[in-house]
Amino acid sequence: MDNYTPRLKELYTQSIVPKLREKLSRQNTLSLPKLSKVSLNMGLGDAVNDNKVIQSASDQLAVISGQLPMVTKARKSIATFKIRDGMPLGVKVTLRGHRMFEFIDRLVTIALPRIRDFRGLNKNSFDGQGNYSFGIKECTIFPEINVDKIDKTRGLDISICTTARNDEEALLLLKFLNFPIID
Repeated sequence: MDNYTPRLKELYTQSIVPKLREKLSRQNTLSLPKLSKVSLNMGLGDAVNDNKVIQSASDQLAVISGQLPMVTKARKSIATFKIRDGMPLGVKVTLRGHRMFEFIDRLVTIALPRIRDFRGLNKNSFDGQGNYSFGIKECTIFPEINVDKIDKTRGLDISICTTARNDEEALLLLKFLNFPIID
C-alpha cells in the first residue's frame, strides 16, 4: 500500500499537467493550478432537539470520506433558535492527498451521475479566488451509504480548493478533471 497512487492523481500527472502547461503557456510545472484540499460539511439544524442526529450524520460522513469527521459547535447562543454556546450543530471533514483524489474520482465518476435529473454543475459557483463550492441534496448518491440504515436524508456541502490564481484557471483544471460543469 506504500506505493499506491490514486487513479486520478496518475491521470493528473501524466496527461492533465501537459495539457494545462500548453493551454496556459507556462514552462514551470509548479505554477500550474492543482488541487489543495476538499472540505465536506453537513450542517444539522435538527441536532438541537436530538443528540443522536450528530452521531448518525458523523457515521454517514465517515463512510463517504473515509476519515473521521470533526463535530462543529455553535460559537454563540441564539435564543430564537434554542441554540446555546458550544452546542454541536454539524460535522465536517477536510481531505488532502490520496484521500482527496480518491474522493473526487468517486464523486465525478460514480456519485454525480446518480443524481436524479442531473444536468451539470453551475459555472457561477466559484468564489473569485479559484475555489469551487456546491451542495448535494441527498447523500444517498454515494454507493457506500446503505439506504436502509439511514434515518433521514441529509445534504452535503462540498468545497474544492485549488491553487489557481483566478476562476478561469480553476475552471480549466476542473474541466480537465472531468467535472460536469456547464457553460
